[in-house]
Amino acid sequence: MIIHCDNSNAINISKNDVQHSITKHIYIRHHFIGDLVESKIFVIRTCETKHQLIDLFTKPLYGLRFEFLKKVIGVCDIP
Repeated sequence: MIIHCDNSNAINISKNDVQHSITKHIYIRHHFIGDLVESKIFVIRTCETKHQLIDLFTKPLYGLRFEFLKKVIGVCDIP
């Protein structure tokens, strides 16, 4: 399964949980993503912020950004 993420720190932590100083607040049970990445069940890839399609559903967007994402996912205007 491929997971696209625009947060490089999250990607680095999933690949290398040795960075203890910045992850010590994360409970052990939440490191399952790192385990899945290590066992090659998940692959985490970078995705530029401008290509994050989920923003359409989770953030208020200005007009041009809204229209761009709407077009990318194939939503049509009703005439």
